[in-house]
Amino acid sequence: MEFLSPNTWPEALAAKSEHPAAVPLCGGTDVMVELNFDQHRPEVILDLTRIADLRRWDIGEHDVRLGSAVTYTEIIAELGEVLPGLAMASRTVGSPQIRNRGTVGGNLGAASPAGDSHPPLLATGARVEVESVRGSRQIQIADFYTGVKRNALEPDELICAIVVPRADGPEQFCKIGTRNAMVISVVAFGLALHPTTRTVGTGIGSAATTPLRATDAGRFLAEALEADGLWDSREELGQSLATEFGERVKAAAAPIDDVRGTAAYRMHSLSVMARRAATWAWNDYRKAA
Repeated sequence: MEFLSPNTWPEALAAKSEHPAAVPLCGGTDVMVELNFDQHRPEVILDLTRIADLRRWDIGEHDVRLGSAVTYTEIIAELGEVLPGLAMASRTVGSPQIRNRGTVGGNLGAASPAGDSHPPLLATGARVEVESVRGSRQIQIADFYTGVKRNALEPDELICAIVVPRADGPEQFCKIGTRNAMVISVVAFGLALHPTTRTVGTGIGSAATTPLRATDAGRFLAEALEADGLWDSREELGQSLATEFGERVKAAAAPIDDVRGTAAYRMHSLSVMARRAATWAWNDYRKAA
């Protein structure tokens, strides 16, 4: 096994171009597990830990640009106000030691359907910024996941940043597991209210071959809020509306039975979480009046 440790981003891109099969390593919370259990033995590992640019973030007027090596701990401590949904999800990731090492960029690269960062990124409409020696491009988050643990990266590309819209309304994240954290999710759900555009963003994890949005459910809730004048009045969200939203979120999923839970349990849990997340987020929206 060859171990490459570039000092700069251009050096990393050149190394990836020369070794397209190289596996990037930063936090190592996914890669090292596979190595330790002999599940994957890559010929080349590309260590990105020395590249300071990947650990920076920039808070703009409309977006937050997260370097791909920004850790979950940093998101919780520094970005909770501008990215509340992602911060909520980050709090449920592993132990403090894992949160100190694990990164959103690594979570995206692994592309596991159960990754905790995926639902809030989908709900907010994030974009993944990738680069190679050929140039850079941005991939809409919904187009990034292409299959179980597969993503839209070309062999010579690396994730340099994630561009996440700043919260313009309440966000929520829910996760079902054998405990609140330090566990792979049985099913997860993210929701973002966007009062500026009067839309509702959604994200589902661990309930299909890829993380996905419940597009119909989000459109249904946004249109119902508009039709009932609730965006302006901020009156209470009716139970029947929240329940119907949960049912439509459930309809978007396609889970399987596995060692963590049955498909039926995932479907039921998803509808409950969606109903609760909508209610909690709406209550927060009412309080902000």
